[in-house]
Amino acid sequence: MRNTRLMTVSICAVLLGAMTAFHVYGETSSSSSAAETASITSAAEVSVSEEVQEVTESDDETAVYKVTGTGSSAASGSSALDTTDLFSDRDLAQTADLTGSEKISVSDGQTYTISKEGVYVITGTAANAQILVKAGDEDKVQLVLDGVTVTNESTPFIYVQNADKVFVTTTDSENTLTVSGAFTADGDTNTDAVIFSRDDIVVNGIGTLNIDSSDNGISSKDDLKVTGGTLNISCTSDALEANDSILIADGTINIKTDKDGLHAENDEDSTVGYIYIAGGTITIDAGDDAIHATTIAQVDGGTISLTGAEGIEGTYIQINDGEITIAASDDGINAGQKSNITTPAVEVNGGKITIAMGSGDTDGVDSNGNIILNGGTLDITAQSPFDYDGTAQNNGATIIVNGSETDTITNQMMGGHGGMGGEMGGHMGGGHGRMNGGF
Repeated sequence: MRNTRLMTVSICAVLLGAMTAFHVYGETSSSSSAAETASITSAAEVSVSEEVQEVTESDDETAVYKVTGTGSSAASGSSALDTTDLFSDRDLAQTADLTGSEKISVSDGQTYTISKEGVYVITGTAANAQILVKAGDEDKVQLVLDGVTVTNESTPFIYVQNADKVFVTTTDSENTLTVSGAFTADGDTNTDAVIFSRDDIVVNGIGTLNIDSSDNGISSKDDLKVTGGTLNISCTSDALEANDSILIADGTINIKTDKDGLHAENDEDSTVGYIYIAGGTITIDAGDDAIHATTIAQVDGGTISLTGAEGIEGTYIQINDGEITIAASDDGINAGQKSNITTPAVEVNGGKITIAMGSGDTDGVDSNGNIILNGGTLDITAQSPFDYDGTAQNNGATIIVNGSETDTITNQMMGGHGGMGGEMGGHMGGGHGRMNGGF
C-alpha cells in the first residue's frame, strides 16, 4: 500500500525536478511454452500454487505532493506531483515473460485460487468463473489474458484478496468480461467490480479488454494503473475506481458510465485520492464527473475527450500538456475543497483545452480558490467562462472565449461562486466576494 506523504515545501517556491519521460518498452514475442502447459479444470475450486518464474521488481517509491498547506497557489509551473517513480519498468512493459508460466483454461462454475507469485496465462470461455488471488504480501502476480470470455451473475471475474501487486496483461487478443447482476459481498467487503482488488493493480498489454458491469468496472483499494492496451468499459457506477490513486501512462481507454469515469477517493483518508495522466487516448462519457480526484488531478499529456456533468474535478487541478476536449452540463473544470492539502486551484501551464458548456448556471473553469494560467490555450464556449473565489492570473496563456481572443479572466456576475462582488470586485481591484454563494 502506498503511504502518501506531504512535502513541507512552499507552494510559491520554484520547485525543481524534471518530469519523467515514460517509455513503453519493446514487445517480446510470446513463448510457446504457455500453450504447452496443462489446463487446470479438474475441480470446482482449483489451487494454483506450483513454483513459477519469479520476476523481480523494485518497490514503488512514495508519491509526493508538491503543493501543501492552505496558502496561495503556486504559479511556478512546476509539477504538482513528484512523478519520478510513479511507474516501474514492469508496469510499462506490455508483454509478459512467459518462461515458466502456468496456463489456466476457465470452465463454468470454477474458482481458480492463486496462492503464489508467478505468471498465469488465462484462456477459455465460461460462465460464473473466477480467478481468486490469495498470495503473500510481497508476491507479484501477473494474469495474462489470452482470449478470455467470461459472464458472471454476481461475482468479479478477477478478485484479488491479497498480493503485493497484480498485473492484468492482454496478449494480442480480445477479452470480454461481464457481470450482469447484483454483486454479492464477501463478508464486509463489497466486491462490486468486474476486476476487484484489495491491493495494487496494473492493467496493460497489447490487446483489448472489454468490461461490461452492473456496478463498477475496475476497483482497487490501493493504486490502479493503466499503462497500455485497449480498455473498453461500460458500467452503471464508476468505471475506474481507486482509494489511493489512478495513474495512466498510455493506452486507449473508452468509457461509458452512469456515474464517474475515473474516481479516486478514500473515505478514511482525504490526503490521498489523486489522478495522474501522462499520455494515452482517453474518451469518457459519464453521467456525473468524467474525472474526479479528492486531492490532485494532473494531466501531462494525452488526447482526452470528456463528456459529463463535470469534466475534471479535484482540489488542485494542474494541466501541463495534452489535448483535452470537454463538454459539460455543470462545470468544465472544477476545483473544490475536497481535501485540506492545499487551497483549491486550477493551474494551466500548457496543452490545448477546449470547453463547451451547456446553458444555464454553468462555468467553463470554476475554482473555489484560485486560477493560474501560465501557458497553453483555453478555448471556452460558455455564458460564464470563468468563476473563482480567490485570485486569477494570466501569465501567458492564450484565452479564447466564445470565438474571440482575450487577455481577461472574467468572473461570473450572478449565481454560482462569483456573485455580485466577483466580476465587479475584479475590475475595481477589490475582492471576489459572492452574493449567491454555494457549490
